[in-house]
Amino acid sequence: MTEKKLLLGDEAIALGAIHAGLSGVYAYPGTPSTEITEFIQGNPLAAERDIHSRWSTNEKTAMEEALGMSFMGKRALVCMKHVGMNVCADPFVNSGMTGVNGGVVVLAADDPSMHSSQDEQDSRFYGKFAMIPTFEPSSQQEAYDMMQTAFDFSEQQKLPVLLRVTTRMAHSRAVVEVKTEPRQQNGLNYDAEAKNWVLLPANARRRNEVVTKQQAALEDAAANSTYNIYMEGQDRSLGVIASGIGFNYVMECFPDGCPFPVLKISQYPLPKKLVRRMLGECKRVLIVEEGQPFIEDIVRGVAEMPNVLGKLDGTLPRTGELNPDVVKKAFGMEVGECFDPCADVAPRPPALCQGCGHRDVYAALNEVLKEYENPRVFGDIGCYTLGFLPPFRAIHSCVDMGASITMAKGAADAGQWPSVAVIGDSTFTHSGMTGLLDAINENADITVIISDNLTTGMTGGQDSAGTNKFEAICRGLGLSDEHLRVVVPLPKNMPEITQVIRDELNYHGTSVIIPRRECMQTLQRHLKQQKKK
Repeated sequence: MTEKKLLLGDEAIALGAIHAGLSGVYAYPGTPSTEITEFIQGNPLAAERDIHSRWSTNEKTAMEEALGMSFMGKRALVCMKHVGMNVCADPFVNSGMTGVNGGVVVLAADDPSMHSSQDEQDSRFYGKFAMIPTFEPSSQQEAYDMMQTAFDFSEQQKLPVLLRVTTRMAHSRAVVEVKTEPRQQNGLNYDAEAKNWVLLPANARRRNEVVTKQQAALEDAAANSTYNIYMEGQDRSLGVIASGIGFNYVMECFPDGCPFPVLKISQYPLPKKLVRRMLGECKRVLIVEEGQPFIEDIVRGVAEMPNVLGKLDGTLPRTGELNPDVVKKAFGMEVGECFDPCADVAPRPPALCQGCGHRDVYAALNEVLKEYENPRVFGDIGCYTLGFLPPFRAIHSCVDMGASITMAKGAADAGQWPSVAVIGDSTFTHSGMTGLLDAINENADITVIISDNLTTGMTGGQDSAGTNKFEAICRGLGLSDEHLRVVVPLPKNMPEITQVIRDELNYHGTSVIIPRRECMQTLQRHLKQQKKK
């Protein structure tokens, strides 16, 4: 039996995982993947089945926790945005060597056009690099259906599966037909073999041979997959290879049906058998894929043909998201006039919320730093990154999660003073603690500001792993109480805050200041909840 639901792509993935017998989701919030875990956290069936859904401290811990659940025979889902794949790369790549016991699906949500990201990374390269099969849905229905397929395939092949989506797939809605009789969870089993999971060189070499030889079977499975479809066309002057949401854009260009042969790719390794068929039948081939020219690179290697069109020859743009109009231009079709909402609207860059504690932190910091020559402030990933913009213009760098502390230390090692790091509470526990340990071990001449708004603010107010633990963490890392200061960032406290910052800048060693006040957004929610009670 089935029923129809209107779902975001992320929600279809989440519900598909629950209905596929999920026992745990492990994730760190990051747009555009956050809604998957939030959906599972609020789903009645997930609660009834006691599916684990608490946020992990970072993507690496999430991946490793999922592997632990898999080791015991149960199915686990790992969710992150594309840059999170870099954080979990060590256990992810090694999971190809260990294999799995219970099925593991790793969801990577890529963000072309960098709506909320530092780069336009394409996670499909991770699947190829780790020799792990990859799925890429082209619709919300496929996103739901693929979860069952991916978990089954993971257990059949004894490998984790990477599921890659992009922003528009994650955050657009469609009607999805879902099951009303979900699969039961796996029971505990003790089939995991230590000789596969203990990656001593002797074991790893043996597993490397097994996984390498497995690649041909994975490619055959992709060639025969119901998600990879070769669609005949009458006009063979051009063939089209389209993946993921790019396939939707191609179909949208031809409401009466595409006149050209189309090869839809939603399961990898790339099925070269189907690619060769198209290359043999068509004079030219256009490759439509969102992200980097992943398929195009492989096809050019297979064909060495000058008539392969796509991102590498400029037929499609190399950067940014695709859309139906961009794809129409690639086909040489006319594009109608579009309303430009920006033509008569003044640009309005994002800004910190009125009343946000980060504002008072930057105001105080800027006031004090006027007293010093060439101060440098190293920022981090979070709402407070907006401190780079007017009116504060307070930070000089923002590279990746946790880099503020380590960059401040490196700058101090080079002779910079004052050298200040600004990091949020969730980012600190995600990947800032190890940098602070380095600084403390060398008593580096830096001042670290852990701006604590008691939540993971940038992604919507999820729980922060270190809430009410930061003083204990800093002490445990070896910081002295004398240079661990806590303040309340409010305008009325500005004299105290500026003096604390001044004192710690003038201390030539490692110090930590924790400005603590709840995020305005979560505070409003909590107040509403209290009124209801």
